[in-house]
Amino acid sequence: MAQKGVQLDRETFCCPICLDLLTDPVATPCGHSYCMDCIKTHWDQEDVKRIYSCPQCRQTFEPRPVLRRNTMLAELVEELKKTGLQAAPADHCYAGPEDVACDFCTGRKLKAFKSCLVCLASYCEQHLQPHFESTNFKKHKLVEASAKLQDNICSRHDEATTQCQLQQKGLRGRRKLSKSRQNIQQRIQDREKDVKELQQEVEAISGSVDNPVEDSEKIFTELIRLMEKGRSDVKQQVRSQQETEVSRVKELQEKLEQEISELKRKDVELEQLSHTEDQNQFLHNYPSLSRLSQSTDSSSINIRPLRSSRVGVYLDHSAGILSFYSVSETMTLLHRVQTTFTQPLYAGLYLPYYDSPAELCKVK
Repeated sequence: MAQKGVQLDRETFCCPICLDLLTDPVATPCGHSYCMDCIKTHWDQEDVKRIYSCPQCRQTFEPRPVLRRNTMLAELVEELKKTGLQAAPADHCYAGPEDVACDFCTGRKLKAFKSCLVCLASYCEQHLQPHFESTNFKKHKLVEASAKLQDNICSRHDEATTQCQLQQKGLRGRRKLSKSRQNIQQRIQDREKDVKELQQEVEAISGSVDNPVEDSEKIFTELIRLMEKGRSDVKQQVRSQQETEVSRVKELQEKLEQEISELKRKDVELEQLSHTEDQNQFLHNYPSLSRLSQSTDSSSINIRPLRSSRVGVYLDHSAGILSFYSVSETMTLLHRVQTTFTQPLYAGLYLPYYDSPAELCKVK
């Protein structure tokens, strides 16, 4: 009797979840005690619903209760451990919330060891013994403990389904399962085919874009090169024209300066002659002094501003011809491009000064 009393005391201090002595015992608001890790793990699984329940009385709590270690209970458990008591044997393991309980245990129920498809009941090892000892239970079908024994009740006759019927149902179920798998596998193949076709379409789109991009890049690179060359040629022509004009103007300037010097000298001589009182000397020298050298023709002095050969562009879109000309007094071909235009072309002009002229001409 003393040993039974100790066992009852030990059960008082067991966690209903792990069925072992309490570790870091805590109490829920409803008064039931658990190991701190056990109840935390249980409530972690209920985080999705945000509603937390007691595994024993099923009372719910919102929000999640804050757990604190029960110091007094923890000390009592430690004292109980010092008595040297071990865990209860396997046949005394009690059913937890997730376990299948024995249908024939009274009071606190033990874990079920087997379930009977004929009795439609679950048994612990102790209550299962008659199935092994009595011939009355010889034809009963025992299976692993299951909480879904009601699935074996015939909905039409409200009777237990026989083993033959179970086999027939199982065969029909397996045929349906096989057909369902075939349908799923066929859908997988169809979807994989669709994915492959979409991938091919992506590759085709990428390939169709790459070639035009490369072609346009080549065209624009060539156009830039031609524009750079045209700019260099125009700069060279302007500099050459500048040097020619400066040389011509300097030559005229020298001639004019010489003529001015000669005229000044003549003016001095004539002034001196005007003061000569000797009429014979005056008449003798005047004819030679009055004669002037031929004057520089003023019409040859033509000061004209320089004009840039600023470039002519000729486009024949349908023929794919783009030509660049140097345009001044004459028109000189600088470069010609023969290509295929797949997109519309638009003229673009850059004017370095606000009063720089530009003219677009359509060739007739």
